[in-house]
Amino acid sequence: MRTLVKKLTRKKLKISFAESCTGGMLANAITSVSGASKIFNLGLITYSNSAKIKILKVNKNIIKKFGAVSHECCKAMVENLSKISKANINVSITGIAGPKGGSKKKPVGLVYIGVKKDNKVIISKNIFNFKNRASIQKSSVKKAIRIVNSLI
Repeated sequence: MRTLVKKLTRKKLKISFAESCTGGMLANAITSVSGASKIFNLGLITYSNSAKIKILKVNKNIIKKFGAVSHECCKAMVENLSKISKANINVSITGIAGPKGGSKKKPVGLVYIGVKKDNKVIISKNIFNFKNRASIQKSSVKKAIRIVNSLI
């Protein structure tokens, strides 16, 4: 994480997050590094569907049709976050951390990570095969950081 903060600082880039299943873990990981205040702009924990709709302005029809854990919702989260935050890099995470809440179509461990830098948007579909909620959350944070690192 320290490397990412240094890289963002050197390039004078700001980063913001909209987290659901990670509950602020990504923001916590970055703010635990000294100097993060230079690069960290905003962190939102939009855990409920109503928070995604009211705060991130995700169209309720997206959630109704595709679900909160979907490519479409993750994309809307990251695109709308970028409008709110005005950061150079925006990250959204939505998924099922378990141990309950999964289905055949959407198993526990299914996590979508969206990253938007400038006009480039990447939505990554991940299935973390852990039975442990904390492991799924930690893996989601690590993957988000890897994606951001690859873009800067």
